[in-house]
Amino acid sequence: MASKKRGLPSDNGAGSGSKQLRRPEGSRHVAALILARGGSKGIPLKNIKMLAGVPLVGWVLRAAVDSGMFDSVWVSTDHSEIQKVAKSWGAKVHWRSPEVSKDSSTSLETIQEFVTLNPEVDVICNIQATSPCLHPFHLKEALEMITLQGFDSVFSVVRRHQFRWQEVKKGSGELTKALNLDPATRPRRQDWDGELCENGSFYFTSRELVMEGILQGGRVSYYEMLPQYSVDIDVDIDWPVAEQRVLRYGYFGRDTPEVVRLMFCNVSGCLTEGRIFLSVSGEDMVSISTKDMAGIRMLQREDVEVVLLTSSDDPVTHSLADKLTKTTGCQVMQVGAEPLNDLQPILKQKNLEWKDVAYLGKSAGTEMFRVSPQTAHQNLLSPLVLSLQQL
Repeated sequence: MASKKRGLPSDNGAGSGSKQLRRPEGSRHVAALILARGGSKGIPLKNIKMLAGVPLVGWVLRAAVDSGMFDSVWVSTDHSEIQKVAKSWGAKVHWRSPEVSKDSSTSLETIQEFVTLNPEVDVICNIQATSPCLHPFHLKEALEMITLQGFDSVFSVVRRHQFRWQEVKKGSGELTKALNLDPATRPRRQDWDGELCENGSFYFTSRELVMEGILQGGRVSYYEMLPQYSVDIDVDIDWPVAEQRVLRYGYFGRDTPEVVRLMFCNVSGCLTEGRIFLSVSGEDMVSISTKDMAGIRMLQREDVEVVLLTSSDDPVTHSLADKLTKTTGCQVMQVGAEPLNDLQPILKQKNLEWKDVAYLGKSAGTEMFRVSPQTAHQNLLSPLVLSLQQL
């Protein structure tokens, strides 16, 4: 996972701070600040819990660092483990005082302490650590609303199409009423623009507004993010959902991640779990996992070709191989003791490299594993292959 981290060189070669941008003399110092207290009540040390192979705070740190828009990138914390993770991802650390580390402490109080201790900072971008689908272009476009369009504060929103009704106390006898629609002329979704709601991903504001005790003020505007990027992790039940979302919509760094185009899958020990059945008439039968079949269908829908592999040791006869082809829509191929020798011509024929290939099976001793490993999921396998393995 080290290849995923993008630390920036520090000033004068000391520490692990973020890179200073070359701005014209007299321009404002813009700092990114991620608040990451250690005392999360919902999920212990949530901010550094691994999400799709990356610490949660690492997703937003990578986006902030790679945006190239900040003079400095900071994490504000009161926990030594979070401090270590923050530095490893290229951030400076603001060690909060006990006064702003309480359960009752507000984000504004912590940001005020930060700007007081760092008088060079003119514009602050408070980025929420629990927004792992944030991309550099979101931050770049929002900051340009301040630097080029003259707004004093800009915050992120998402468009929601949800009808709201007034809350009433249970047993009060009060009647509810619609807040944002006329029930007599209830609009269709496609005929309604919806409403803009804060998604909490980030808040840009000026030093002056922070010291006045407000994050959204002056000439204020919003930056709209698409729903697929608006992920906010509050409780543990959100984690599996967020992991699937971040694998599809998260930012993986400046280098485009490899995408699987071909997957080799061992029939024995994978689809069949290595079991063979004999009928009264003497025919061979194998049991195929319906979950693995569903995973194969997912891959095929995303244009990932799946080739099923058998060997002389597999309990799959020629007739069963034909049935597998008809059932799965996959080519079934028999390989010898050195699978690499049999599979290399297929790659050449399809004009693919081993980086485009994934392997799913249980015989880790083959030579092929040194070329196309099943490990390092986030580096090699697509989210659909991950889904197949998790079924």
